[in-house]
Amino acid sequence: MSEFSTALSLAFDLLRHADPVLVDIVLRSLRVSLLALAMAGVLGFALAALITVTRFPGRTALIIGINAAMALPPVVVGLAVYLLLSRAGPLGGWGLLFSPTAMVIAQVVLVTPLICGLARQTLEDAWREYAELFASLDLGTLRALSTLLVETRHSLLTTLLAGFGRAISEVGAVLIVGGNIAHVTRVMTTTIAMETSRGNLALALALGLILIFIALLVNAGVFFTRELAARQGA
Repeated sequence: MSEFSTALSLAFDLLRHADPVLVDIVLRSLRVSLLALAMAGVLGFALAALITVTRFPGRTALIIGINAAMALPPVVVGLAVYLLLSRAGPLGGWGLLFSPTAMVIAQVVLVTPLICGLARQTLEDAWREYAELFASLDLGTLRALSTLLVETRHSLLTTLLAGFGRAISEVGAVLIVGGNIAHVTRVMTTTIAMETSRGNLALALALGLILIFIALLVNAGVFFTRELAARQGA
């Protein structure tokens, strides 16, 4: 209990004094995760929309593959990206290994199937509900799809939130491809792992609490945004 109290006190002090090292780590975590989320969101929503409104050979196999990829082990993804970006790999000439870009790539690989899988289910449920209406209005595929995206925007926002949660909490893949280099690739989760291995449990717990606090802020923002939209629509 004393260790937990120390962690709370340390977390409060780090936040109150805006510790430069902590600020650097938090900002880097947010930059990497938000960039990965933006890219994964574009890819995931586009693929989900394609699967929803079109029928093509291999569609069922693609859906099964996406659903399976939602549970990809992060360390396996990290290893695969590491092999691609290493000097002996096909993309080794780009010099991206042990950089924030490599971390973004790993997170995109992890987050895209999650966003696509959840968004596809949301869009397909809505498509079945509105398909006859769209047909009666003689809407083209693109107009129908844009309408569908607007109608399901709140559910899709929750999908993005789930993607952000996976991205910012990731440690295995980003540790492998980023190397946890101070002031370069060190983020919240890798710092927690490092401090735990060093036996500095108080600081590790403090950073964990701060990470949870960030997640709570994001969730609260999404919740109140949806509540405000619901009131305006009432």
